[in-house]
Amino acid sequence: MISTEQLYQTLKQHFRFTDFRAGQLDALTALSAGQNTLAVLPTGAGKTLIYELYGVVTQKLVLIVSPLISLMQDQVTALTVKGEKRAAALTSLMTYSEKNWVLRHLSEYRFLFVSPEMLSQDQILSAFQRVQIGLLVVDEAHCISTWGPDFRPEYLLLGQIRHQLGDPLTLMATATATQHVRDDIKQKLQLPQATEIVEPVDRQNIFLSVERFDTQNDKNDRLIELVAKLKKPGVVYFSSKKKANEMAELLTAKTNSKVAAYHADLDPETRFKVQQQFMQDQLDVICATSAFGMGIDKNNVRFVIHYHVPSDVESYWQEIGRAGRDGEQSVAILLYQSGDEQIAQFLSEATIPQDNEIHYYFQQNAPQIAGDEKANLIWFYKQHGYREDQLQAAFAKRREQRLLALRKMMGYLRTTACKRRYIQAYFDQLKGDDHLPKHCCSSDEPQPDFKGLGLLASTADSAAANDPQNSNTEWQAILTRLFNFAGHQSGAL
Repeated sequence: MISTEQLYQTLKQHFRFTDFRAGQLDALTALSAGQNTLAVLPTGAGKTLIYELYGVVTQKLVLIVSPLISLMQDQVTALTVKGEKRAAALTSLMTYSEKNWVLRHLSEYRFLFVSPEMLSQDQILSAFQRVQIGLLVVDEAHCISTWGPDFRPEYLLLGQIRHQLGDPLTLMATATATQHVRDDIKQKLQLPQATEIVEPVDRQNIFLSVERFDTQNDKNDRLIELVAKLKKPGVVYFSSKKKANEMAELLTAKTNSKVAAYHADLDPETRFKVQQQFMQDQLDVICATSAFGMGIDKNNVRFVIHYHVPSDVESYWQEIGRAGRDGEQSVAILLYQSGDEQIAQFLSEATIPQDNEIHYYFQQNAPQIAGDEKANLIWFYKQHGYREDQLQAAFAKRREQRLLALRKMMGYLRTTACKRRYIQAYFDQLKGDDHLPKHCCSSDEPQPDFKGLGLLASTADSAAANDPQNSNTEWQAILTRLFNFAGHQSGAL
């Protein structure tokens, strides 16, 4: 049992903080008592500190299951900057020899990051079975429920994998989860009795706004106006990679701002460059798809704008939660044109196989097909004992769930009542009016009072005044330093 005194002592000496944020101490206390824990803490609440501090206090191996390579690399880099030399990420970007080196020296590491796909591989799982895991962490645990059924099914294996690893103490961490999602996470990880630490999701320093448009030209003009006059930095989310590229070019041409696009079609070096420039305040605005933002620890984002309607409230709340992590006033604006929900519905259902596709692939005896996500998804379920009719029923239910989620998102968009109270009710955290901030939301206003909110930009706010040569040099230096570290991490213990 770790004492509260030990936890505070380590917090002060190792992390240079004098007090815990809401939920952190509760989660650490539960873990120190040997309780598997589901921690739902809002974006920016410091979920990573929980497992980092636990690893420092216990000096045991902490295995973190993480959804994105970029997120793992960022977390390893952050640990390295803090002086932790025993951290690494097992990813598909490593060479065979680098990966084997890490696997042969697992017991010498303190923090290891891995994707569910990597952990489900026999070689990787066998290696971890040979060491004692002090804490298993499922980071961004909502992915089990939101991605597992029809996008990354290896998330559904984590409960079984946990048993194969000897049922280590487990922390499930996420920023947003309804009671249904929390129950689903615990059920899929086979931890029904896990302790729940749930903090309010509401971020009262984020002003909530929805604006409606008749034409796309009107929406484009409004986006240009907002980017020109709002304090930076900011993020604009799109459902389309093509549209993200187009609007990045348009905003660069029409505003006195430095803007770049970020999405999965960019090569890794370009994505890294864009991310680092944004983190260093060398870019004003990122035009991004949902590929950007998970795990991005940038405190001073002043606005998050959605050009397209997200497919569900959880995704929306996760993404706008990247604003105002420093506690200062920020704004979240959703730009809606009639019919945008059709795009969201199409994308929401795009990964779910239809009955005829399921039937076709069930007749095939070929192994997985490179690049064919639906074929590989069906193959996964087939390999794990599903019959064709069972899978058709499961995916039919999944389509219904996705449609209901979109309807809830449209309910937020269309409500004429308080949007903040709508969010509180959605996450089962509805409180009285006395809990609402002075500046709440724009349900009864045509446009937010940006001047009153203190969100109008001044000339000095723009990163456009930065020296482009210095900007370029800095990101290249960071890139070189980190890639050199990644290439030699197998020898750095």
